[in-house]
Amino acid sequence: MKKICYLMLGLLFMACSDGSEKWSPGDDDPDDPSGGGEETVIYHQRAKEMFDLVQRYYKHGNSGLYKESFPSQSGDPEYSFLWPYDGLVSSAALLTQLGYDVGYPEMVNGFEKYWRNGANGNNIGGYGSSTDGTTGGGTRFYDDNSIVGISLVEAYEVTGNADYLQRAGRIVKFLQSGEDNVLGGALWWNEDQKNMTGEPNSNKPSCSNGYATQFLLKYYAVCGASEKAEVLAFAKRLYEWLRTNLLDPSDKCYWNDINAKGEINKTKWTYNTGVMVQNGICLYRITGEQRYLTEAVASAQGGYDFFVRTRNGVTLAYPDNDPWFNTKLLRAYIDLQPLYRGADAWIKAYQKFINNGYDNARTDEGFFYEDWTGVSAKRYYSLLMQDAVIESYGALALYAGEEVN
Repeated sequence: MKKICYLMLGLLFMACSDGSEKWSPGDDDPDDPSGGGEETVIYHQRAKEMFDLVQRYYKHGNSGLYKESFPSQSGDPEYSFLWPYDGLVSSAALLTQLGYDVGYPEMVNGFEKYWRNGANGNNIGGYGSSTDGTTGGGTRFYDDNSIVGISLVEAYEVTGNADYLQRAGRIVKFLQSGEDNVLGGALWWNEDQKNMTGEPNSNKPSCSNGYATQFLLKYYAVCGASEKAEVLAFAKRLYEWLRTNLLDPSDKCYWNDINAKGEINKTKWTYNTGVMVQNGICLYRITGEQRYLTEAVASAQGGYDFFVRTRNGVTLAYPDNDPWFNTKLLRAYIDLQPLYRGADAWIKAYQKFINNGYDNARTDEGFFYEDWTGVSAKRYYSLLMQDAVIESYGALALYAGEEVN
């Protein structure tokens, strides 16, 4: 038996529902990571089961790439967008850490099929949102590039391949090219729609700046000494900008964005709060300053109180849409748990929620619905929805200290 130790390598990665009743784990034992003892769940097996389903139904021939949907939907590109592809690579990283051979290096190398050497007069390279199977195309988003950067740093840590670290370094330069002083600093959502008053997608969002911060802090941990001061300073600027501009002081969750007019979109999504919890943890570990951990715990508690409630008769439900976003809040709670035992109960609630999905919210093929309460399949066909399941089960397997033969 190969003992699996929890590795703090993963991604640090949801919309508010109108459910009325909040739920607290109450008397559940936080020392039991199994999700309540009602059934014995082997999380790594479920992660691998779902990964194998994706390989069967979503893989695009021998291209090494994947389809956007199964079954295919009107308007789908030939190959998936970068975001869901990254979600699958993140999942493969966890399976690899658990001891499975899933062709992880080849999947990491697939990112290069989304690479663009330049766009819109910017000759600094970055990853495009789409691919023709060989070369990247589409808009270059700062959040997409940041999550790819996180995946590349993780790939370097898992495999030791220095090429991945070099590729991550290119993303630092791309992010630096996007920082400006409009609205007090930070990054726009993408490089095509900057400072365009009246354009709804011209905004500076929590996702771009939160995940850029996360990537920079991950990169800081492994980059050369000559880069460290500049990288850390950049990360701190983005972190402080987010706390100044998009933190809701009433619950310590994060609003979605501020547009070119300076108007705040106060929608809240789980991943925006989750990534800032992780950023606080990273900054605490790097600097030793207690304020960062205090801020992380406050947002973690605030996120649980805001997002978790009874939904559709399920008394432990995270939001019933966009499960990839929920996965990022789970990853934040797992990262926080060694420093704050209160996170155990929040993780247990998630375990019960995903297991409800496994039992009650799947298609005939075995794919999860978007809605894990089981009421509506919604966008079950999206690759990103299945990525969330694999990543969640993989992260929970590592958290539970499972063993793989």
